Amino acid sequence: MDSAEYERKIAARFATFDQDGNGYISREDFSTAAAALLAEFGVTARSEKGQALYSGAEAFWQGMAGIADRDGDQRITRDEFVGGAVKRLRDNPARFAEIARPFLHAALSLADGDGSGSVSAPQVERALRALGVEAEVASLTAQALGPVTEDQVLSAFASYFTVPE
Repeated sequence: MDSAEYERKIAARFATFDQDGNGYISREDFSTAAAALLAEFGVTARSEKGQALYSGAEAFWQGMAGIADRDGDQRITRDEFVGGAVKRLRDNPARFAEIARPFLHAALSLADGDGSGSVSAPQVERALRALGVEAEVASLTAQALGPVTEDQVLSAFASYFTVPE
């Protein structure tokens, strides 16, 4: 994949994080994602799982800001996201997944209703829809994945940002 194609792909992923659609990624976008997941799975913010999810969202935001917020204004523009992601992730795609690990771990814990360490396809679909993924895409993705573990989710997450379509 050439550099221009890679940048286009990363830019398309920007909307995944811009939960409120205001044109930049901020701490609030990560809090919004956490709140949506908690609501979907009927978990309170003050519970242990709720606190873990909000802590994971904050850690994810801090990691993203460290990678991409070039001007330090606590907002990541599309250009900053593309520049930061391309510059720092191209040679080490797993780094992005590691930044997301605390949030993904907590989100999977919410969706893992039976505590088995594996999340069923219907639960994956619910989580994706709560995060704003279109219903059809969420359904197809969940069906293709089937039950997933944390390591599988981390690998898929890294691939989403670094492997050609």
